[in-house]
Amino acid sequence: MRQSLAVTCAVSGIVLAGLAGARFAGGGSGRGVTRTFRFTYSVAVQDIPDGAHKLSIWIPVPKTDRHQEVLSLEVKAPLEYAITQEKRYGNRLLHLSAAAPLPKAIELQLETVVARRAYSVLAEKSRLLDDDPPKPQDLGPDALVPIDGEIAAAAREATKGARTPLEKARAIYDYVTSTMRYDKGGQGWGRGDAVYACDARRGNCTDFHSLIIGMARACHIPARFVMGFPLPEDRKEGEISGYHCWAEMYVEGVGWLPLDSSEANRHPETRDSFFGGLDANRVEFTRGRDLVLVPPASEQLNFFVYPRVEVDGVEHTWVKQSFSFAEVKT
Repeated sequence: MRQSLAVTCAVSGIVLAGLAGARFAGGGSGRGVTRTFRFTYSVAVQDIPDGAHKLSIWIPVPKTDRHQEVLSLEVKAPLEYAITQEKRYGNRLLHLSAAAPLPKAIELQLETVVARRAYSVLAEKSRLLDDDPPKPQDLGPDALVPIDGEIAAAAREATKGARTPLEKARAIYDYVTSTMRYDKGGQGWGRGDAVYACDARRGNCTDFHSLIIGMARACHIPARFVMGFPLPEDRKEGEISGYHCWAEMYVEGVGWLPLDSSEANRHPETRDSFFGGLDANRVEFTRGRDLVLVPPASEQLNFFVYPRVEVDGVEHTWVKQSFSFAEVKT
């Protein structure tokens, strides 16, 4: 079936195959390892109130780009659904809806087979500079990522002596990786609040990369937020506990440089490889912050990786999600 950005389907078991073009168009040097896997995204909506009139569910959907290929996509759900596209960053969304009478609970799954490859932009020198140019929002502030005040001051401090955009990008990456600590204790972490990260000097991947993005933009370097899931390197199947994110900076003459500062902080031996390169042990789902879903939810989302569920236009929090993967032989 041909890919569509507004495919409306009924009930369960519809498979959208052939979603990609040529494998990893734009190519690389072949130095990267490829993992092909089935990723299962499961959602259980519970305790839907009696008398409710409308249920809406949004789930992120991965898409093919230079570094991953979506080979198949299957939706298993007892609801009408459509695959739509968010406008700010072009993210694909699965939207499901139902009207009264509503059941007390609904379960659904998104299953996708993805091939993901390791790559290094700097090492491969395989750059498509014009296929994905920066957007205006890649240089501006987000709700939780200002580019002035203490964020700008930190950027000036970090980039002293750096002359080129690439030198500044590396200086910002090294500064955040060295001065922050991966720590999910206490409160405040996990929202991607760049000011919190700058002050507390600790947090999870969301906080590390929000600070990096704010500092980069303060130096007039386009930067964007990327959200996905990690794949355990030492296992071929199993549960995945939660999301993982990273950042990208756009450097003229080089292209989009991926950065995984939080992993480099946790595993110092990876610091050089995670500046401009990523392993294959991940899958990308969405990009960007302050997202307006399609059709619109009751509010814009800080970032989008877990399901958004609303009942009668109000967020419904009685939702359980789980994620798993299994290697696919190729």
